[in-house]
Amino acid sequence: MVQAFAGSLEGHKTRKGVLITTSQFSPDALDYVTRIEKKIVLIDGEKFAELMIDYGIGVTVEVSYEINRLDADHFEEES
Repeated sequence: MVQAFAGSLEGHKTRKGVLITTSQFSPDALDYVTRIEKKIVLIDGEKFAELMIDYGIGVTVEVSYEINRLDADHFEEES
């Protein structure tokens, strides 16, 4: 799959690409992208879910916590 994707980049004269799967990439696929000239970013299901959560895409906040800390600068005397 990764080799075919790299080949399709060549067909479009593109040097960079992102390949996303909901499962995992094989060790051979991970190794392959390190040995070719093209820059291919592989995003597996776990990383994809992390990115969705980080950027708030397709997720809903269920619980939110706010943690406050003292701002020491607020209490310093001005000269």
